[in-house]
Amino acid sequence: MSKKNPVWPYGLPAALLLMAPFDLLTSLAMDIYLPVVPTMPEKLGTSPALIQLTLSLYMVLLGAGQIVFGPLSDRIGRRPVLLGGALLFGATSFGLAAATSGTVFLGLRLLQAVGASAALVATFATVRDVYAEQPEGAVIYSLFSAMLAFVPALGPIIGAVIAYQGGWRVVFVTLGLLTLPALLNASLRWHETRPVTHAAKRLAMLPILQSAAFWTYTLAFSAAMGSFFVFFSTAPRVLIARVGYSELIFSLAFGTVAGIMIVTTRFAKRFVARWGIPGCAKRGMTLLLSAAALLCLGQMRSEPSFITFIMPMWVAAAGIVFTGAVAANGALADFGDRAGTAVALYFCIESLFVGAIGTLAVLTLNGETAWPLIAYMAVMAMTVLLALALLQRHQGKSR
Repeated sequence: MSKKNPVWPYGLPAALLLMAPFDLLTSLAMDIYLPVVPTMPEKLGTSPALIQLTLSLYMVLLGAGQIVFGPLSDRIGRRPVLLGGALLFGATSFGLAAATSGTVFLGLRLLQAVGASAALVATFATVRDVYAEQPEGAVIYSLFSAMLAFVPALGPIIGAVIAYQGGWRVVFVTLGLLTLPALLNASLRWHETRPVTHAAKRLAMLPILQSAAFWTYTLAFSAAMGSFFVFFSTAPRVLIARVGYSELIFSLAFGTVAGIMIVTTRFAKRFVARWGIPGCAKRGMTLLLSAAALLCLGQMRSEPSFITFIMPMWVAAAGIVFTGAVAANGALADFGDRAGTAVALYFCIESLFVGAIGTLAVLTLNGETAWPLIAYMAVMAMTVLLALALLQRHQGKSR
């Protein structure tokens, strides 16, 4: 391991095979058991409110835990945090399958979130260590962003199929079993990437929070991921409750948006090489604005449909990928000496923006229309474009 560029002997396919399972599993655990939530209070002898807590507190700890594990990975390394988190995640998944009371289930679910948080922050810190100035980093970041958006669409479907075949406990057994090969692969092949120049005195959060670039690109990532969050939150009410789509037709229509994201991801490396980080972020925000305009036009002129509600989201999907491919590198570029801490703040702040502003949009506007989605994408994209312009002006003056 050199002082500047940690040794990482793997090509992009091998690196993705090594890293992607942890991003996928921690996201999948959020909502894979949604279909069985209504039946779990009776089976565990507890209240619906407690089972609901197992959903919301997982998301809270997944974000908040990174504030602990980010700095910890800067001090002791990415590998031990990754392996420890993955081991805890897998063990608690099996424990959840064996839980016999609501209290035990909640406690294990919180521990599962702690393990997921550690694994996630160590994964992204490793990506920052190895691919900070390489085009492959754009491919990894954009693919991870696509996963974070795509998994909530597939998770409940997968959970429903598993639960139908074997019951709710098998859902958590499946999570545990899927963790085992990922953990084994990581224990054998995940080399430490933390730069040797790390020093405890340099791990303060204040320099990160004072960085205009960090805030600008973290806000851009929040705009991108929050757009999908609001879409995910409103789409069932618009297309199932209002338009009358069946669950299958809805899933297929919804899946086309994730499909556009995955296809666009294949070209992320070229986009970044041609346009650079600021150029990709600007184009991503412009596409979000364009999608908001198309949604607005459809909302005012006709009833919601595949053409007026889903197809504009194809435009937004490309914008999400453009932004996700560069946002992390833009936000974390100046913090190689404390990448774990910076990654932790990046995801924690993004979660707060998405959770607070996205939920506010859904609750205050009519959730059976496209207006929450239009408002979120338009306001956030315009804010980011303004921030990018100010950042570039500031950087131009400082040169």
